[in-house]
Amino acid sequence: MKVAAIVGSIRKDSYNLKLARYIQNRYQHLFQLDLLNIRDLPFYDQDIETTPPQPVIDFKAQVAAADAVLWVTPEYNSTIPGVMANAIDWLSRVDRVMIGKPSWIVGSSMGLLGSVKAQGHLRDILFSSGISSPLLPGNEAYIGLVHEKLNEQGELTDEPTMKYLDLVVDNFVKWMKEKSRH
Repeated sequence: MKVAAIVGSIRKDSYNLKLARYIQNRYQHLFQLDLLNIRDLPFYDQDIETTPPQPVIDFKAQVAAADAVLWVTPEYNSTIPGVMANAIDWLSRVDRVMIGKPSWIVGSSMGLLGSVKAQGHLRDILFSSGISSPLLPGNEAYIGLVHEKLNEQGELTDEPTMKYLDLVVDNFVKWMKEKSRH
């Protein structure tokens, strides 16, 4: 299975980027996770949506080629980051490569709630008519106090969090296998 990861933070030392890399390494025996670059996407502009620049073309092609999308989101002002919304805008226009493509969401924050509000908003967006991406209900991963759960190498060290993430990933992989049989 090939999964495209869209990380909503473009900061070099982003906790959510570290989380995505951790998932990429820990579960490489279950799926190939490709971290997509959203830093180079220009702001969505309807004037160029039918002739977008190469970073948009490449980004949409990577999402189209994936079996599923992993959204890794921090929470900015109680919602998803603007760079993630911009990526979604590009994905929801013209060829609309997300239609029917399964998604799953994880997110972390330094606060206790681990991006719960952002993930709620993202779920609403992914179910919208412009995206129509199915999600496995009840398979959320909110990682709060993330700065206390990662070591200097960016690896999760909190055993309960690791076990819970194992469960979330296992649920997602089983769901994808069931979807591919039908």
